[in-house]
Amino acid sequence: MKLQQLRLEQIRQFRDPLLLGDLQPGINLIHGPNESGKSTLVRAIRAAFFERHRSKSVEDLRPWGDSAAVPTVELAFEHNQRSWRLTKSFLQRKRCDLVVDGTSYSGDEAEEKLAALLGYQLPQKGASKEQHWGVPGLLWVEQGTGQDIERAVEHAGDHLKSALNNLVGEVASSGGDEVIQEIEQQRGELLTGTGKPRGEYLQLEKDQQQLQEEIAVLDDRIRQYQEQVDRLGRLTDEYEKARRERPWDQALRNLERARERYRQVEVLQQQQARDKEALQYVQQSLALLRQNQEQLQSQNRKLQQREADLQKARQQLAREEARAEPLQTAVEQARAVYDAAGKALERARQQEARQRLVQDIARLQAQHQSLSLSLEKAGEFQRKLDEARKQKQQNRIDGGTVQQLRKTRRELDEETIRSRAIATRLSWELDPGKSLRLNGQQISEQGEERLLEDSTLSIPGFGSLGITPGGEDLARARRSLQRLEQRLSDELAALGVASLEEAEQRLVRFQEADRQLNHLEDLLKSVAPNGIDRLTSEYDDTGIELEKRRVEQAGLPSTPGPEAETAPGKTEAESTVRHAEAALTNAEDARTRHEKSVLTARQDCDNARREWQQLKDELEGTERQQQLQQLAGELAAAEQRKAGLEGTLQERDHEIQRTRPDLIRLDIERYQRAAETQQQAQQNRERELRDIRVRLEAWGAEGLEEQRNDKAAELEHHHRRYQELHRRARALDLLLNLLTEKRQALTRRLQAPLQKHLDHYLSVLFPDATLEVDENLMPGRFTRGNELGQMSELSFGAREQMGLISRLAYADLLLEAGRPTLIILDDTLVHSDMGRLEGMKRILFDAARRHQILLFTCHPEHWQDLGVEPRDLEALKGQTVSG
Repeated sequence: MKLQQLRLEQIRQFRDPLLLGDLQPGINLIHGPNESGKSTLVRAIRAAFFERHRSKSVEDLRPWGDSAAVPTVELAFEHNQRSWRLTKSFLQRKRCDLVVDGTSYSGDEAEEKLAALLGYQLPQKGASKEQHWGVPGLLWVEQGTGQDIERAVEHAGDHLKSALNNLVGEVASSGGDEVIQEIEQQRGELLTGTGKPRGEYLQLEKDQQQLQEEIAVLDDRIRQYQEQVDRLGRLTDEYEKARRERPWDQALRNLERARERYRQVEVLQQQQARDKEALQYVQQSLALLRQNQEQLQSQNRKLQQREADLQKARQQLAREEARAEPLQTAVEQARAVYDAAGKALERARQQEARQRLVQDIARLQAQHQSLSLSLEKAGEFQRKLDEARKQKQQNRIDGGTVQQLRKTRRELDEETIRSRAIATRLSWELDPGKSLRLNGQQISEQGEERLLEDSTLSIPGFGSLGITPGGEDLARARRSLQRLEQRLSDELAALGVASLEEAEQRLVRFQEADRQLNHLEDLLKSVAPNGIDRLTSEYDDTGIELEKRRVEQAGLPSTPGPEAETAPGKTEAESTVRHAEAALTNAEDARTRHEKSVLTARQDCDNARREWQQLKDELEGTERQQQLQQLAGELAAAEQRKAGLEGTLQERDHEIQRTRPDLIRLDIERYQRAAETQQQAQQNRERELRDIRVRLEAWGAEGLEEQRNDKAAELEHHHRRYQELHRRARALDLLLNLLTEKRQALTRRLQAPLQKHLDHYLSVLFPDATLEVDENLMPGRFTRGNELGQMSELSFGAREQMGLISRLAYADLLLEAGRPTLIILDDTLVHSDMGRLEGMKRILFDAARRHQILLFTCHPEHWQDLGVEPRDLEALKGQTVSG
């Protein structure tokens, strides 16, 4: 198929006719900048073939704002030495005319003939979609879709397979498909796609497994039944033997004897505990008696010690009384020095107070004067501030509203300019002395007027002319002017001004007053940070404080000049006072400590004398002698009682150890457990006997062996049916595999012609690479050296290149099968680097020897070495096209 010329009219931006003629059999390079109409040309070609002429879904072809347009496409092409001419119109005048070597077709007949020729489908209703496009959808690449080839191949798959059928003849015959489908259907009744059982086959497998499990359960219950019968016999013998012999009675008798022996031991242990308590009491009494004896014997030593302590106390008292007079003299001297230092400090403080008052008076006078000046300035600033507030209030206006007013005025000016540009222009040049009237106003000499509304031109002596400006844009502009003028009037009224200039002047005055107000507020804060009232209060307080300082100065005593000059300073006087006070304090502390020492020594002397006399009187009395004799007798009796208790305890302890009470306790526990265990064992036998009898009666009523025989027969029946279906499934699966392998071999023979063309182009770009196609003729696995992956995993640019190579291979396949081919590329390969782009140019140049290629681009500089003359779309627009 060789497209010779394309003519379109009233399609999108091409309101005037555009002719793209003299198209070459090979590559045709059409270039133009963005929005120049390249995609519109591609859309026009697609609409001419894909869209039904009566379709209402082609509104995108209509030029903007032209409801009366009739989008028209005319195509002339040659195929199999026959001339074809197609003319198709949409929307207002729906037509489709096709002329093939003088034979005419029209309407649906013409469209169906084209669809059959190129290998696509027409939609039943609505717009044509991707699934309808078939072979052209594969070979005509829209902008930005070069890398997406899977769906295009899927939609063109039937036409591609038909072409392969023509090439390989009966090899591609689908006569065996019905057999494979029938076998797949029968196999699908028994097996899933992964070869697992399904349907009755799966149910039989589950039933067989369930029956086997039920039989296993019954076998286990039968085995348990037999075991329980044996267990019943053994347990009955054990129960009867224990009931006759009663072995637990002997254990109970042994338990009672062991408890009696332990009670006897407990009596001995209680006696032993009482005697131990008595021995402990005797030992405590003996220790107290010995302590009392020791205390009585130590009284003589205490009397000698107390006499020595009395002599020491008398000597210490004499020493302390001798130190009293020097300490009193030191105190009186220190007090005299302290009194003199105090008087000097008082004079220094009065002098410092006098100087401080002089400084305070000078400071307060300066502060009072400064506050007076600040108060005066603050008053002046406050008056100006009130005037600025009044000025701001008088000129108050909203800045945002003024800004909106400016915007409205600017929009009105722009709309006025725009309306004047599209308005009906009336110009005149009259002879001297002649005049006309336009809308009631006289015009003369020469001039010009832009008319937006209906106007009347009166010609004296002839009548009047009515002028009605036309066009939808003009009416829209007139309405927009009216709306903007009304909005401007409303905004002026809202601001209370007559014009934008007046509003801006008021805004300037308002902003100036606001700035002045802020400045004056800052000035007022600088002289009166806390307000004028606070400043006035500070001024009055300073005056009162100044007068108070002057009164204090007058009340200070005067000091003679020479004495004031030689008097020490306050700091020196305070230091002298501190030293004198420390010395006085030390002297008084020393005297106080001495007085305490004297009192302590006198008290110690009195206490020592009293204690010595008291102890002496006690030792010389008769009562003490009697106490010593009584104490000696009590000690002897306690020693004798202790010896008797120790002997008794030792003998009884030997007797208790011989009886071994720990072993007796173990015997009691052992005999008790033995009796309980034997009784519990007999009870357990009795309970187990009852349970076994009940269980055996229940199992015997169930007929376990009969159930097991029924289940075994049912299992045998299921097993025979399962084996039958199992053999059938294996046979069908084997047969399907054999047929599928044969079919795949045929498919590989079908793929061979397409693979040949793919390898031809791919070797130019990647000499060591292969691109395989699957049984649906879809490009899939891409291999390059040691790299292996799917085509969809390549980079965007590489997928775009592989997509174009695949399309060219499909075109070669179709051409070899005698099918028409036309390749349209809209801004393709834009993501290719320069090295890859060079290889793709070679591929395109090679393909152009067999196919016609329409290459649209906005980068003609990338295709300068393609070997074809580029055609400028902008230049084509300026050419006159005749009908």
